[in-house]
Amino acid sequence: MQIVKVQTPSAQYQIFAGTGLIDTLEARMTRILAALGRKLPKRLFILTSPEIWDLWSKRILSSFTNTPTILLLPAGERHKNLRSVEKLLREMAKAGGDRSSILIAFGGGIVGDVGGFVASSFMRGIDFFQVPSTFLSQVDSSVGGKVGVNLPEGKNLVGAFHHPLAVFADMELLNTLPDRELRAGLFESVKAGMIRDRALLRFMEENSARILGRDTASLEKVIAASIRMKADVVSKDERENGLRMILNLGHTLGHAIESVTGYRKLLHGEAVGWGIIAALHLGRKRRTISEAQFDRLMGLVYLYGPLPALKLNPQRLVDASAKDKKHRGDVRRFILPVGIGDATVVEDVTTDELLEAARYMLALAKALPEQVEVKVLAAHG
Repeated sequence: MQIVKVQTPSAQYQIFAGTGLIDTLEARMTRILAALGRKLPKRLFILTSPEIWDLWSKRILSSFTNTPTILLLPAGERHKNLRSVEKLLREMAKAGGDRSSILIAFGGGIVGDVGGFVASSFMRGIDFFQVPSTFLSQVDSSVGGKVGVNLPEGKNLVGAFHHPLAVFADMELLNTLPDRELRAGLFESVKAGMIRDRALLRFMEENSARILGRDTASLEKVIAASIRMKADVVSKDERENGLRMILNLGHTLGHAIESVTGYRKLLHGEAVGWGIIAALHLGRKRRTISEAQFDRLMGLVYLYGPLPALKLNPQRLVDASAKDKKHRGDVRRFILPVGIGDATVVEDVTTDELLEAARYMLALAKALPEQVEVKVLAAHG
């Protein structure tokens, strides 16, 4: 088992990555609470999706002495909204929840984001644990304390910073994950390597067959490295005032794609994958990466494809990107790759530049990406 510590000005907690963690969940939670001088409360809530609960309810419940109250959130980004939050808060109130209650967010990134926001809001804030069930949520959304929901006007526009008491990333949960979900999640690890971990990037280049084949040791290495990278960044910049923004490589146009398509066409990781391609194109144009580095990084993206075909109006994407949370006033903030394993935040990307990047991305997206030949360079550097 891998243990990664997160330490920020407002919170300190551990992320446990291994197998069989859900079988001992109550005991692990009890130990963590005991170290804080507390006991497990009588009222526990588990927020999950119906599909995840059908697969894993017996295993989860067998670890508890008393049965927690189960809250269900339907799958899909369209349920990540304030209506769902109100419904869940009312269910908790009717079930007798109080300020000592604890919520366990058991599911993918949407469950984690909504669950964390519900926990931050109920009784002005209760504690919660994250038990992420998808690759994407294990390496990204469960780490760092960002919680929230979408508005019709944009993604994650309502939220808070509310850290869990601990994260239990049980790799056994990935056994039932569809291949498409795994590939989508891996784009966050691709991003992690591009912006801050050259060793992870190289490992993902050289071991794609084993990673996509779900080799346990390979997946554990990718998951642990991705978590460590994000934990390090979050520890240095908890509130996304500077460094933490680099974690959004590919997210400016990625979020715009999700918004324009009504969160129905692409998985989050797939939208980020296309957004990364746009960012790589802009990085090449601005010479923050060389032609050789562009080819290498594009090759890595395609190793973990295929990305779904996409037909959209580039101007609509650029217009939607204007609602990005990273922007401050009239300043458009955009993350560019810098060489291999680094990134920077720039504030002078013009509308024309972003439109050109969107057009380049959409030109590739009109055909299925497996039809696009991309050279993967053997050189590392």
